[in-house]
Amino acid sequence: MRVLLIEDEDHIREIAQLSLESIAGWQVLAASGGLQGLQTASREHPDAILLDVMMPDLDGPSTLARLRADPATADIPVVFLTAKARATERQELTELGAAGVIKKPFDPMGLAGEVADILGWRA
Repeated sequence: MRVLLIEDEDHIREIAQLSLESIAGWQVLAASGGLQGLQTASREHPDAILLDVMMPDLDGPSTLARLRADPATADIPVVFLTAKARATERQELTELGAAGVIKKPFDPMGLAGEVADILGWRA
């Protein structure tokens, strides 16, 4: 599986990438922001996208809206990564069209399993 990870915090991006590659054996493409992520998604067409909610250049919900508006990326499943813990906030994110939401901080050993569960993949 090829997963695009869009996360502006270097240490979180590195931990998630290492986790997904070493535990699940997935190929991880990384982007440090929404604009870079949009370009990478359009060019690489990954199997799924892990998308941070709060980023400086283009936030997660705005990035998701642009992904859905582009026929080349409209069908790629997106899972939000967020520090927002309230159920209403997570529900609002899924109502935007995300496949699911994973709370930060996440367990690096369990991240691939959480993503696989949300997307119906085998980890």
